Amino acid sequence: MITFKNYVRAESLEEAYELNQKKNNVIVGGMMWLKMMDKNFGTAIDLSGLGLDTIEEDDEYFRIGAMVTLRQLELHEAFNAYTKCAAKHSVEHIVGVQFRNTATVGGSIYGRFGFSDVLTLFLALRAKVELVGAGIVDLAEFTEMSRKDRDVLVRILVPKDTESVVYLSQRNISTDFPVLAVAVAKTPEGCCYSVGARPHYAKIVTSKEPMSAEEVVNAFSFGSNTRASREYRKKVCEVLVKRAGEML
Repeated sequence: MITFKNYVRAESLEEAYELNQKKNNVIVGGMMWLKMMDKNFGTAIDLSGLGLDTIEEDDEYFRIGAMVTLRQLELHEAFNAYTKCAAKHSVEHIVGVQFRNTATVGGSIYGRFGFSDVLTLFLALRAKVELVGAGIVDLAEFTEMSRKDRDVLVRILVPKDTESVVYLSQRNISTDFPVLAVAVAKTPEGCCYSVGARPHYAKIVTSKEPMSAEEVVNAFSFGSNTRASREYRKKVCEVLVKRAGEML
């Protein structure tokens, strides 16, 4: 059970940033993961009044606000056309529609969860994140930043130069966390391979030429947990990378 001493609906990003510098304060989005904690927080910082719940498009980027829900991402026609429905496939098995109507893209990215389908896809798309303090940072760089950092995620920027992308995952049951997740993208510079739920958070490798499934597997580390063993994950990764390569 979580409790809050105070609640503030931020009137600006600057206010949200300042409030978030206190270690016991927390930004609340959809609260689908946060509510599972057992902790007493100071101030709940609500970003819902800052217009971050839209997906905008220009010639260079899709700009996805931190408060956009997974359901919005799943149903957005232009973004799904661009990703050839990889965006839809990356979220359609996450719990259920009611959950996806509330859970936010920002929460999925900022949390850097090992099981995050969303992080796996956006890494392959070579996305960037816009932060209040640090500005625009490559998502791959953001995943390596300290979790003690108190910056505020504003939006995710997806460059519109990916030629094709495929997202695949393996689950023990359809609405469970993924045993393994793979996203492969073809870009003007070559191929980008993102592997998540290893069970660690997703990482990427890039290559000017397509890599074999065995090469991709050897580029990542894998571990075991209650869902799958290390060796099983390696086998699944090899299969999913081969399938993705055939679908690009």
